[in-house]
Amino acid sequence: MRKLFFNSSLGVALFAGLLVACNPSGNNSESSDDANVEDVQASDIQVNPIDHSKEFPGAELLIESITGEKINDSEAKITVKYTVNNFELTSMTEHDHANHLANSHDGQHIHFILDNKPYDALYAPEHEVTVPLNSDHYLLSFLSRSYHESIKTPDAHKLIKFHVDENGQIQEQELPDEPGLFYSRPKGEYVGADTENILLDFFLVNTTIGADGNKVLAEVNGEEFTLDSWQPYEITGAPFGDLKVKLTLVDAEGNQVVGDNTSIERDVKLLED
Repeated sequence: MRKLFFNSSLGVALFAGLLVACNPSGNNSESSDDANVEDVQASDIQVNPIDHSKEFPGAELLIESITGEKINDSEAKITVKYTVNNFELTSMTEHDHANHLANSHDGQHIHFILDNKPYDALYAPEHEVTVPLNSDHYLLSFLSRSYHESIKTPDAHKLIKFHVDENGQIQEQELPDEPGLFYSRPKGEYVGADTENILLDFFLVNTTIGADGNKVLAEVNGEEFTLDSWQPYEITGAPFGDLKVKLTLVDAEGNQVVGDNTSIERDVKLLED
């Protein structure tokens, strides 16, 4: 979707032209010289779907354990251990997307998304993170191809909700059945050729999207794009500098869906070199 901006001087020039047509004896030379009619301009930013990637039948991610340990009067250390089946961490994903999307030199990995914040890429099936005591959290984990595209299957992800008590211990909580949208890409900084095709990827839980139902509204530097298919997308035509991306889960009428995880914003940087 492109937004077109109309300059008011164009309307002034057209009105002046009509006056001259009605009064041929009028002197319009000064008006013609001074009229400043700007070209109608459109943003070059585009968000377009791209082909689905290589599939990984049977790929499975399990949380083997999640434990907590109080480390001081205000914080706890959380340790998460995973089991990965039918998917090889650190292998390079063989697909055309690897040639034109930013591709991790360390290969396939796990996206560790705590409370819908920027993910940690895990190349080994264990991770530690520090959180406040007496706090509640969502943790989404999913298997990722080397170019950071999620594997969007039920067995390849795990979402849990948990509470950390005053002693640093984990108390798992029942997951709500409300729809959720988790942000994944774009993330961080992109340099040089990696700025030309930027992966936009997200993860949905407890919902689908489609032409007649819920959708994802993507705002990229203020431009709005409505996404109605859960698949990878790419951002093209973005200028160097700051790239602001906001994803919102909306219903069929365009209203934000109610829930703990339905709207997320990120700032990304695009650098020439």
